[in-house]
Amino acid sequence: MLVASIGGIGYSPVAPGTAGSLVALLALWFIPFTVASLAATIVVVSALGIWSGGRAEQALGRKDPGVIVIDEVAGMLLSAWLLPRTLAALGAAFLLFRLFDIWKPFPADQSQSMPGGLGVMMDDLIAGLYALALVFGAHVALGVPVRAG
Repeated sequence: MLVASIGGIGYSPVAPGTAGSLVALLALWFIPFTVASLAATIVVVSALGIWSGGRAEQALGRKDPGVIVIDEVAGMLLSAWLLPRTLAALGAAFLLFRLFDIWKPFPADQSQSMPGGLGVMMDDLIAGLYALALVFGAHVALGVPVRAG
């Protein structure tokens, strides 16, 4: 439960998913990630999320309970993977990730039916991909530099 709730952040009485996303946003702002190290971090957090999310579901007897926020951390990290570390880019990634995580456009809505921790993680990873695609695409379309390294 400690891993799935990101050290208890998932027990936030208000908007635990947003709280988990904010933890990832702070990490993105303060921890010096390269494209490669952030990719590795996303893989590790996702693997931990599949494992701990499945265990937390079993322990709590519910499908994707709100206390599990490691999925929001992985999705938020993915939403900013190739973006510059600017307030505008990370802010847009955060807002779009939360929108897509709540809205769950196809196939995110369908992915939740996957078993165990995979179902916990996939909808957030898809939401992160959607947010990344939009913000990255906007940067490219506007000629704004994206991350290097």
